[in-house]
Amino acid sequence: METSTVSEMQGTNLRFFMQANARHKGKPLYEWLLEIARKEKLAGGSAFRAIAGFGRHGVLHEEAFFELAGDLPVRVEFVLRDEEAERLLDIVRAADVALVYMHSPVTIGVLGDHNMT
Repeated sequence: METSTVSEMQGTNLRFFMQANARHKGKPLYEWLLEIARKEKLAGGSAFRAIAGFGRHGVLHEEAFFELAGDLPVRVEFVLRDEEAERLLDIVRAADVALVYMHSPVTIGVLGDHNMT
């Protein structure tokens, strides 16, 4: 039986929430966030589109209605070291982008022989 190495560290799960049609500097906001993170050499990020959802205004948006396709919720998520999460938040604040975010402490683990540093 082969043994597996487990590496763990504390970090931050940083999630940004927006509508699919939200834009910044002429491009979709989710793309802008991912590009900024890549330029900052962060480990990675992903964008997820919801099939339905509602926000603080209580309006339900569903994938079934073509005319609302641009209003579907999108989540852009990163799992980062704490200092990387703060750096990304500082960049978003400086860009004066209006969006909702969630910042949660997490344990980041990697199974196998991977270097996390």
